[in-house]
Amino acid sequence: MSQDTFYIPVPPQQLRALQGWDVIPAHLAYRIGRGPHLFRSGSSVPLKGGLMVLDDRGFDGLGAAGSFCQEVVRECAARNFSGAVLDFERRMPPLEKMAAQLDSLFARRNWTLLVPETYGHCAPQAKVVIPSALSGGSLALRLQEAGERFGRDRVALSLQLTAEDFFLPSPSGSGVPLTRGELRERLDRMRPSVFFSHELCARYFTYMSRDSGAHFVLFDDGDTLCRKLEVARRAGVHTFLAPWADVEDYAAQLGLKRLPPSGKKAL
Repeated sequence: MSQDTFYIPVPPQQLRALQGWDVIPAHLAYRIGRGPHLFRSGSSVPLKGGLMVLDDRGFDGLGAAGSFCQEVVRECAARNFSGAVLDFERRMPPLEKMAAQLDSLFARRNWTLLVPETYGHCAPQAKVVIPSALSGGSLALRLQEAGERFGRDRVALSLQLTAEDFFLPSPSGSGVPLTRGELRERLDRMRPSVFFSHELCARYFTYMSRDSGAHFVLFDDGDTLCRKLEVARRAGVHTFLAPWADVEDYAAQLGLKRLPPSGKKAL
């Protein structure tokens, strides 16, 4: 039976919360700056072990990828990181070059690289991250198609604790994000009938507004995250990104294991 691997994206200031859990931190502390050069957050928390999470927000697309990738490798080696997560929101040729070069450099060192689905073709040895949140279709089919496209062993699932309010009809498939407080307010005020979608592995309810008409609210909780894990495992997926901000309240429910007292990892 394959063993699950949980990578937990977490900012440096919350790193202590992972002590005692048998998980691998993914440090939300790095971004691509001008040059390009590697920039790290100014936190005084020492980072050691786990993965680097690399953010592309603010990158201007200028400069050579090769020297930047060497910066990433040196930082990973200095911090004893075992890989990186490329949290790229845009698709740009310079970022594609970085993904391809890091894929090759990391593979030589037997390090892990996780990339967004749109970068899967650039990094043939990397894990390809599929988000768990859907507004339509089927999660099982989504993972099956990703496995057929990239290879089942390359697929990783990013667990997302989401809540969105959709106007009906919703041709774009995009809703208005809700905070957990806003979701609770709607549930408490409306007392709606809540249903579970087996295809989306999410809960939902509908309501009518005098001002904006029909609405459809889709949301996650600990139970839906567990169902998404089950679907992923049946699809042969055993690598998970689980942001601490989303899973902290459900860590034990999701099967994250505690380390024995003598086996705590140094973070």
